[in-house]
Amino acid sequence: EVQLVESGGGLVQAGGSLRLSCAASGFTFDDYTIGWFRQAPGQEREGVSLISSSDGSTYYSDSVKGRFTISRDNAKNTVYLQMNSLSPEDTAVYYCAAGLHPTVVQTTWYGLDYWGKGTLVTVSS
Repeated sequence: EVQLVESGGGLVQAGGSLRLSCAASGFTFDDYTIGWFRQAPGQEREGVSLISSSDGSTYYSDSVKGRFTISRDNAKNTVYLQMNSLSPEDTAVYYCAAGLHPTVVQTTWYGLDYWGKGTLVTVSS
């Protein structure tokens, strides 16, 4: 059974930090690009950051560039998202997802085969 389990969400004050974890099982983790996505109430889902399987190359949305860092530990089948300088605009449910060859058209991501159930991040002002 494929599972992606997010953890590390919670309530933090503006300017604070959180580290999210995504633990994967049930598929060949090393082969998959893993990404973090978020969805705030009333808003579309946004691709926040992805990390490739092949060379570890990364993608960040403009809204988090310079503040968030994605990393992966293939030995632990886990991807992390270090989030610094958080602002209330970062409040959302954060999901991790896995795909062999995800692509993006404008702001919509395709090719993500597996999704976690999400973890809530709330940033207070």
